[in-house]
Amino acid sequence: MKQSVKLIAGNWKMNGVAANLAEVEILKRELESGVDCRVALCPPATLVGRLAAVAGSKIEVGGQDCRAETSGAFTGDISAAMLRDAGATLVILGHSERRQGHGETDALVAAKAEAALEAGLSPIICVGETLQEREAGRAVEVVRRQVVHSLPLALTGRDFAVAYEPVWAIGTGLTPTLEQIEEVHRAVRSAMIERLGLAAAHPPILYGGSVKPDNARDILAVPEVGGALVGGASLKAADFLGIIQAA
Repeated sequence: MKQSVKLIAGNWKMNGVAANLAEVEILKRELESGVDCRVALCPPATLVGRLAAVAGSKIEVGGQDCRAETSGAFTGDISAAMLRDAGATLVILGHSERRQGHGETDALVAAKAEAALEAGLSPIICVGETLQEREAGRAVEVVRRQVVHSLPLALTGRDFAVAYEPVWAIGTGLTPTLEQIEEVHRAVRSAMIERLGLAAAHPPILYGGSVKPDNARDILAVPEVGGALVGGASLKAADFLGIIQAA
C-alpha cells in the first residue's frame, strides 16, 4: 500500500444482505470513469464471495477479521485462507470492537496479521484510544504501544496499512480536532518506523471514526492521513462516493 495513493476502505460491520449488493453495483458504475484513490469494501463474511463477484476492477474486497490458525476445530471462525479463497485481498484486524468485545490483545492481532500475510492478504491493523485514555492525556502513549506490539516483524517490506480509530469517535458522530488527528498519526508513523524500520515510512495510515462526506476532505488533507476507514457511510453508494471524491 503506497502512501502516495490514499486508500478509502468501507467496513460494513454486521450489516448487509444480498440486497445491499445493489449499492455496490451503483458504486462500481460511478467509479468507471476513474478515481484518484484505492477503494475497498469489507462486508460480512457471508457476502465476501458475492461482493467479489460483482465488485469489478475498481473495488477491492476485504474481510473484517480472521483466525490466527489456518484451520481446525474453531466453530464459527474464518481463516485468512478462506477469505482469500472467497476473493478477498484485504482484511481488517484488531478493530476496537474486536479488542473490546472479544478481548483481543496486541499479541493476538499480530498473530492474525502473520496469518493474513501467509494467505496473501494485506492487513489493515486498527489502533485507537478510549475516551478515558484520551481524557487522561494518554492517547499517544496507548496508540504507540498498540502499534509496536500489534505489528509483526513479518510486515517489513510487505503490503499493509494501519488505521487510527479513536474508540470514542466510532459511530458517535464525534471526531477529534484536525490537530489531534495529526498528532496521533505522526505518533503512529514514528512507532511504525521504530518497529519495522524505514520501510514503514510508506504504508498508509487511515483515519476512522465518524468519517462522512462533509468532513472527509478536511480530514484527508491532514499530514500523514493516508486514507479513511469508513463505517456506516460506506453502506450507501452516494455517501461512500462523497468520501472517495474527497480524496
